[in-house]
Amino acid sequence: MSKILLPLTLIILFASKYADAQLVTYKQPDCNMASHAYMVEVQQGRSYWQNIGVYQADVAAKLDVQHISKKTCFTYFDCSGIVNIRVKVNYANVKTVVIRPASYGIIPKIKGNIIEFSVKPSQYISLEINGDIFQNLQLFSNAVEEDRPKSGDPNVIYFGPGVHNIGRMEIPSNKTVYIAGGAIVEGGFIMDHVKNVNIRGRGILTQYIVRPGETAPETKPLTHEERNDQLLVQYSENVNVSGIVEVPKGYSIMVGQSQQVNISDFKSFSSTGNADGIDIFCSSNVTIDHIFMRNSDDCIAIYGHRWRYYGNTNDITVDNATLWADVAHPVLIGTHGDTSHPDTLQNIRFHNMVILDQHENQLDYQGCIAINAGDSNLVRNVSFENVKIGDIRKGQLFNLRVMFNRKYNTSPGGGIEHVWFKNVSYTGSRANMSVISGYDDLHGIKDVVFENLKINGTLIYDKMKTKPGFYKTGDMANIFIGEHTDAIRFVTNN
Repeated sequence: MSKILLPLTLIILFASKYADAQLVTYKQPDCNMASHAYMVEVQQGRSYWQNIGVYQADVAAKLDVQHISKKTCFTYFDCSGIVNIRVKVNYANVKTVVIRPASYGIIPKIKGNIIEFSVKPSQYISLEINGDIFQNLQLFSNAVEEDRPKSGDPNVIYFGPGVHNIGRMEIPSNKTVYIAGGAIVEGGFIMDHVKNVNIRGRGILTQYIVRPGETAPETKPLTHEERNDQLLVQYSENVNVSGIVEVPKGYSIMVGQSQQVNISDFKSFSSTGNADGIDIFCSSNVTIDHIFMRNSDDCIAIYGHRWRYYGNTNDITVDNATLWADVAHPVLIGTHGDTSHPDTLQNIRFHNMVILDQHENQLDYQGCIAINAGDSNLVRNVSFENVKIGDIRKGQLFNLRVMFNRKYNTSPGGGIEHVWFKNVSYTGSRANMSVISGYDDLHGIKDVVFENLKINGTLIYDKMKTKPGFYKTGDMANIFIGEHTDAIRFVTNN
């Protein structure tokens, strides 16, 4: 009797373990965003394997006198438990495999051209074959959606599975736009002087897709007051963006003179010039949580005045961000402002951030984390906590400058003060010298603290035993600490 009960007990325990777990996949629509570089299957527990569609997006391989883009790949699904992944690589013989971020600790098994590993819910990863960072596979394991909107709801603009061409659509107040998994929406959304708008789902928002035998439709030239961003939020309040993937032509999300904007579970790829990720101007109470940004310009940029937007910028919080800048900065704060009526950019917090890459040839625009105060801006009360920076291709770790960039500014910045870096680490060998430098005695940098800064595992602090007494601590971290700076400290609590 006991020999029968024991296997039955194990079966019951196994069934209960996976009874509450969910795996949701979406059928890929017939479109030329489909990629055949990989075949991807997913499995939960010991259930059957499900094939999921793989998409392609352009990313910038070179963007200077030449503009060269390459195809990267991505796929997505929803889950509430651990999911087994099986990837077949169709375009190359597999020699090496790297899965980033390394902090996830995902170790793949390689069997010829088949790669197997497991992921947890809400992990966004890059699978890189033979060191190729362009034809890599970005895999997004979303959490399972709750309270999905219904297509018949009069307050919902619903895009079901398939391809939808909408042009640029203005969204009124008190509306939800839902892009279902398996949907591709060609166009953009404008939120202008509205309140209480939600843009959500699991599908893709992109520019017009040119199909075989077609040419792109003609578009009228934009005036200097018009924007071509995929999501434009201006003069608005309580706008939420969550869950979708964007492949834009302009900025992914542009927030201008707005408040209470929340962005979560968001993914973005871009390849053209000035195609920033998320840009914030003259806005307050903006929260960004759990994003993956791979952009051909700044991934996240926080500014004061520009164009028709006026006022200070404050209370910006970014949590759980994975940033990949094929060009320019992963994070930039401060460049644009209002010389006649100086702006203050303050209370800006970044927590739990992974920077996978920066590649920038121009020295003026390097810095994985850049605070560049211009146009009389005062930047203060900024913190970065738990930041991991990988072996970037070309750039600096930090660039803190009060500057007068005559291409963009009409005056030097007002200053930078009270900046805190806690638990920031860099692992690599290719980063250039970082810079901390003020402009003059009246436009300087003060009170910058690095707490537990690690460079390739070495803890950098003012009283470290390996530092010669006549060195600045910044020398030990390859950080140039220039003129017009005060109270730049390196401390540890270890």
